Amino acid sequence: MNKIPSLPVPSAFSESARSRRAVLLGAGAAAACAMLPGPARAELTLEQFNIQSNKITKPYSWDLSPPTTTREAFLRWNADNRGEDPNALDMRWDRFVYCRSNHDFVNPRNERAFLLTPRDQFILKRDVNRAYERAFLDIGYGVTISGPLIVARMTSTIDVKVGEKVLEIGTGSGYQSAYLSNLTDKVYTIEIIKPLAERTRTIYDGMIARGYTEYKHITSKSADGYYGWEENAPFDKIIVTCGVDHVPPPLLQQLKPNGSMVIPVGPPGAHVILKVMKQEKSDGSIQVARSNVYHAATPFVPFTKLDGDVIKGVHAGGK
Repeated sequence: MNKIPSLPVPSAFSESARSRRAVLLGAGAAAACAMLPGPARAELTLEQFNIQSNKITKPYSWDLSPPTTTREAFLRWNADNRGEDPNALDMRWDRFVYCRSNHDFVNPRNERAFLLTPRDQFILKRDVNRAYERAFLDIGYGVTISGPLIVARMTSTIDVKVGEKVLEIGTGSGYQSAYLSNLTDKVYTIEIIKPLAERTRTIYDGMIARGYTEYKHITSKSADGYYGWEENAPFDKIIVTCGVDHVPPPLLQQLKPNGSMVIPVGPPGAHVILKVMKQEKSDGSIQVARSNVYHAATPFVPFTKLDGDVIKGVHAGGK
């Protein structure tokens, strides 16, 4: 099995990374507070998002593969096949090169998925020039879109293959499932915040109409993701994009034997990203193994829960 090495941040980025981590730890705690009971935050409308009018020029297929040799080759290929914003593509290429040097991609399939997914389409217009920065960006409702390095590393950790059934907990902006749809045709995603789930589904449907037909691979719903999606279980892979202090038992139950899950676990603002393997032994018994993916405290928005139809508090202490 391929293993993603966990490398220290290169020296050129060390100081900014330390500063950003200090800021993010505070932001993680703030996000947790924002999702607890209290006055609702103003929602962000679709008009505030960087949804563009570009249309895909060639039909999607699993053979569609952008070159990874040079910036010029990538930009030329995209102009011929995808017709996306050259400025956004320039930023995407720069982040791709950094992620590749940081060993955030486990194989070429994951490199392809990164290059084919327009993160710039899932953020606010005001943040378009920050689309591929390391930072977590606000998308409304007290939640964020995770940084591209985190998304690349977490996705590569479970190494999704075509035909595998994958469950995402925490749809959010929609970027993570869009990324997954370039790896498999069976993506299921759950978002607890109903108007956010509806907004993201609208973004997917609009992009499908413009030629991003890979997003037809995504099935979504609004619910409390702690309990998984039993009617579509079991899943080969599960990816959780909100932080919790334990691995939810229902998700572990819905993971196939020899399946894998990636999940941020720990106290608010200081989650550790774990890979959880549900290993079936020769005698048929199940053993659960855990390993640290990122070797750094990383804040995620909290794993909130539903009380009836109302989001109230967070899942904690095994419930």
